[in-house]
Amino acid sequence: MSGESNSHGTAKWVSIVVMVIGAIMVIAGAVTYATVSSTLAEERITVADDANCLAGQAVNGPFAAYCQADIIAHHALEATGGKTYAELDREDPLRATAMNGSFLRASLFTSVVAFGVAFMAIGIGIVFILIGVALLNLASRRGSPAPAA
Repeated sequence: MSGESNSHGTAKWVSIVVMVIGAIMVIAGAVTYATVSSTLAEERITVADDANCLAGQAVNGPFAAYCQADIIAHHALEATGGKTYAELDREDPLRATAMNGSFLRASLFTSVVAFGVAFMAIGIGIVFILIGVALLNLASRRGSPAPAA
């Protein structure tokens, strides 16, 4: 009986640890998502009016950031005659325009990735919490006495 009691205690302890890890992941993901969102909002970027999506919207989330990055690429290629930074001659004055467009797009895409990682951390944290709850439920079932027949 003490072996069963010990395994019950271990299972309970493991379930609590898994739930705590899950909660930490949910909190970290939410804080990251909020931080990236507020940082983008502080920049006061608005999706260009000629964008294919979310035109005129404030850039403070992953979809708006993606849409703005997409239209920046379009504008940069339009300004350089369809040439990328690497395709322009080193002395071409349009190279700075292509470089700035590339940097802005990379920054916006980095925020899109950060939003995705934050959302993934939240999702995995929720799964950990659910696994912990299931383990705790199973442990309490194993630890309770069998019903009388």
